Amino acid sequence: MLSADDFMAVTATVAKDNPETDWAMAERVTLEAIKFVAVAAGDARGIAPSRVVDEGWHALILHTAIYKSLCERLGGGFVHHYPELPDSTRYDPGFIERTIGAIELAGFAVNRELWTGPTDGIVQVVASCQHSPNCGPIQPMPTPQCLSEPS
Repeated sequence: MLSADDFMAVTATVAKDNPETDWAMAERVTLEAIKFVAVAAGDARGIAPSRVVDEGWHALILHTAIYKSLCERLGGGFVHHYPELPDSTRYDPGFIERTIGAIELAGFAVNRELWTGPTDGIVQVVASCQHSPNCGPIQPMPTPQCLSEPS
């Protein structure tokens, strides 16, 4: 879904922002984030990334042109990011399972090792946000249309 150069640029951001993460793991995180965005741009609702996958989503978002182009190619509109501060008491494992199911239903293989709870990750991430079904509509938002031109 990304060119080799774009994938490398996003992966480099994951690796740079998480210096304890090796390149192969940064690639895995990037790939899972792309799968998540692909599903979120479609009809999936009530889904959210794990904290590890969210790190890849953040890297995608930082590459604004790449991210905008990806969302446009997916055809569902721009997938907005609504972060919440991490709170392990708010974590609901059901949203991870729903997200995994939606990704598999879309035909992608899921790297389950990266879809764990907020404290179970094999990667220590720097981002201080977490997502839950209550954090906002993780869904595509179509481009607003002007109803009339200003006078």
